[in-house]
Amino acid sequence: MFVQWIFLICSATLASSKWIPERIVGGQSVSIKAVPWQASLLKNGMPHCGAVIYSKKVAITAAHCDDETAIFSVRVGSSNRDFGGQVVNVLRILKHRRYNGASYDIAVIKLQTSLRMGAGVRSIPLANSSPRPGSLVSVSGWGRTGTFKKGSNILLETTVTIVDQNACRNSYYIEITKDMICAAAPGRDSCQGDSGGPLVFNGTLVGIVSFGDDCAHPYFPGVYANVAELKPWILRTIRSL
Repeated sequence: MFVQWIFLICSATLASSKWIPERIVGGQSVSIKAVPWQASLLKNGMPHCGAVIYSKKVAITAAHCDDETAIFSVRVGSSNRDFGGQVVNVLRILKHRRYNGASYDIAVIKLQTSLRMGAGVRSIPLANSSPRPGSLVSVSGWGRTGTFKKGSNILLETTVTIVDQNACRNSYYIEITKDMICAAAPGRDSCQGDSGGPLVFNGTLVGIVSFGDDCAHPYFPGVYANVAELKPWILRTIRSL
């Protein structure tokens, strides 16, 4: 297991590390039909973050993707970041009330009109429990392919491994709380622009891309909002829309 190489780092290095919003590195191109729950959150018409289809009128993203001064829409049903599929305007975004810049990094999106569901546009069920450490999970998006590289025009997907929570806590200089889940693999990660996108295990949504330190950094796993832990809030919020 690669946990031993990914988490040993001195406290001085931790203190000097730079936190950045999460970011797909080491990925392969994938058809939207393979990940039909993937959506792109557009800010003032431009690609901004990832999102996940929950139903015809509801999507999920990261709280840090919200900007109350912007006009948002979502693109679904396209493997391309900039065209194709359907574009639907966002009516409102509700962030978790306990979001503090790191913890509870999740938000629910209400769409103005219903999505047309089909082969490339489908919802994904929410996980009831988190995968065990060592489980293989997939993450997808149009984000950067490296820390200093550009975002991808085509949808990418990669496989990472769930990391033990205590080991993840030992790697970071900020608190890793129970509403977070960590995943990593050598040379593979989500990256800037992937925020809000899906972490998937056995066809269920287990995480939402949240934050990390650099992209595919050997000492810092990617951190995701823990969907199983946050599921009660997600369902209550959807009912309130």
